[in-house]
Amino acid sequence: MKQQDSTLRIGYHASHEQFKPSELLRFVQQAEQAGFNASMSSDHFAPWSLDQGESGFAWSWLGAAMQATKLPFGIVNAPGQRYHPAIIAQAAATLAEMFPERFWVAMGSGQYINEQITGEHWPVKQDRNDRLKECVDIIRALWNGETVTHHGLVTVEEAKLWTRAKVAPKIIGAAITEETAEWVGGWADGMITVSKPPKELKKMVDAFRKGGEGKPMYLKVQLSYDKDDKRALQGAHEQWRSNIFPSAVLSDLRTAKQLEQAAMFVREEDLREHVRISSDPNQHVEWLQQDLDLGFSQLILHNVNLEQERFIEVFGDKVVPQLLG
Repeated sequence: MKQQDSTLRIGYHASHEQFKPSELLRFVQQAEQAGFNASMSSDHFAPWSLDQGESGFAWSWLGAAMQATKLPFGIVNAPGQRYHPAIIAQAAATLAEMFPERFWVAMGSGQYINEQITGEHWPVKQDRNDRLKECVDIIRALWNGETVTHHGLVTVEEAKLWTRAKVAPKIIGAAITEETAEWVGGWADGMITVSKPPKELKKMVDAFRKGGEGKPMYLKVQLSYDKDDKRALQGAHEQWRSNIFPSAVLSDLRTAKQLEQAAMFVREEDLREHVRISSDPNQHVEWLQQDLDLGFSQLILHNVNLEQERFIEVFGDKVVPQLLG
């Protein structure tokens, strides 16, 4: 049965790695006009490949985008190395004060391609998880008005937030593996993950619900839509071939050039296992309805090729209305 829920969100993903911030601002305004009712921003220092070739500062852009639209926004962030948790607490609190209950932040353990700019040691995964949880606890304490001093995997000295939102943003746990999904279920306000085949995605849902039963689940849907299947496949391969590797690879490579070299032997057909490629809007509706049936309440659609305006127009006309009812 089709899910009809007033809290259901079908969002537009603003990919800073692929477009200039000024273009993304125009796209997100067009998405709102087309009927999308949410958005999410990436937050990286470097693109995933030289072909992508951009990487604007998401936090500056969010203020402009939230002023220019009425959409709720989220961002996926990795506090602890490139970002001090007190600064992220302050940035999120400022947005949440200006735009009440329209902002959420997802937190993950990060990727070396972004964090290596600090020149600091890149911890192993377990230490990154431990650092992330410390940061989350620090951020929540600051949002609660506490003065925080903390000496651990991160250091905080007498930090206090003087400007806070009446309602603190939700902290959503970012998870790519089942192990991480179960872990974030215990401490996050919800989970965000990326699209996978239905059986694999159900495993993520089941793992999260072990500790996060009743909490919301968001899905970043990686798709490629264009006027024909060939163009959709070619566009996905051109822009997204370096993003299909397992989490351990994406997390630990240092540069966009390394990722591009790793993707040298990725064939166009290989993308079909990782990106939903079709020129048929009804096929996308069918796939997205399967996500809703698994219990996801927010689907953030990322058209990974460069044809954003056609995607926004067609999905606003033929896909979003069917899902929102």
